[in-house]
Amino acid sequence: MKNLHIATSPLTNTIFAGTVLKDGQTWGANKKDVTVPALIAVAHHVERFGAPVEITNAKTGAIEYRITVETGRELAGEVRS
Repeated sequence: MKNLHIATSPLTNTIFAGTVLKDGQTWGANKKDVTVPALIAVAHHVERFGAPVEITNAKTGAIEYRITVETGRELAGEVRS
């Protein structure tokens, strides 16, 4: 089985999953838009983790991203304008 590659298109902001050619840059045939399922999976992961998930730079150790999730139950208590 070929390695699965997941990336965000800089043009459309769509998350794609599929394989890439030997050059490591060009998508192979049959890439698939997985934006919504990927975002839902990340939201579930972070919610079940029970704390914000931090992604750090492997070289510097600096935090590059902190991901938090607010559920619909939490948002229902907010005042909306």
